[in-house]
Amino acid sequence: AAMAQQRGVNSLQFNQDQSCFCCAMETGVKIYNVEPLMEKGHLDHEQVGSVALCSMLHRSNLLALVGGGVNPKFSEISVLIWDDARESRDSKDKLVLEFTFTKPVLAVRMRHDKIIIVLKNKIFVYSFPNNPVKLFEFDTRDNPKGICDLCPSLEKQLLVFPGHKCGSLQLVDLSNTKPGTSSAPFTINAHQSEIACVALNQPGSVAASASRKGTLIRLFDTTTRDKLVELRRGTDPATIYWCLLFS
Repeated sequence: AAMAQQRGVNSLQFNQDQSCFCCAMETGVKIYNVEPLMEKGHLDHEQVGSVALCSMLHRSNLLALVGGGVNPKFSEISVLIWDDARESRDSKDKLVLEFTFTKPVLAVRMRHDKIIIVLKNKIFVYSFPNNPVKLFEFDTRDNPKGICDLCPSLEKQLLVFPGHKCGSLQLVDLSNTKPGTSSAPFTINAHQSEIACVALNQPGSVAASASRKGTLIRLFDTTTRDKLVELRRGTDPATIYWCLLFS
């Protein structure tokens, strides 16, 4: 049991086009290619300790890491950017950026020009990766699971996260929002109970969500806010941990 705990996966996340995924583990980080399924690389425990969160930027050499688990080397309140292309035996030389907060980091999302960092009641948006500057800060309702998604599309810089009202989604188009302003994100009343997960498709035209009740997954048009589809999983409550839109 101790060995199983040591090898445990704390979280996993696909990259922006779902061609790879990275596993944040008690033993470090592992990165896998999807087609064909094979290990692409890893960071061992000696380099990074146990890791709570890991996020990839496309298929590049940049990884975002948050410490956690049984034996962390890095803090749970910091996001560290690891540049695997840097030639060095000293792991400190590969840590090229650090974002530190006062509360634990619950989620990280990246796109080619921005990084999103989610805390329990706040979401921060920074320019990335060159000379990061804080662009936005959004207050949220309690979001202990760090629920959010970010569209990777060049055309649409859409961010979605739970709204202030129970069961609602907030959508923000980061390209139409002036940095430093708290724009009025538009809201979709998606569910009657708390949001359990959200996902955007690649172009950012559709948002999917499930509530903590777990009986329905609903898809919405992000432009009109109309409900497109309702998928019923069943009538018994269930926990939906994750949903992913491929098209």
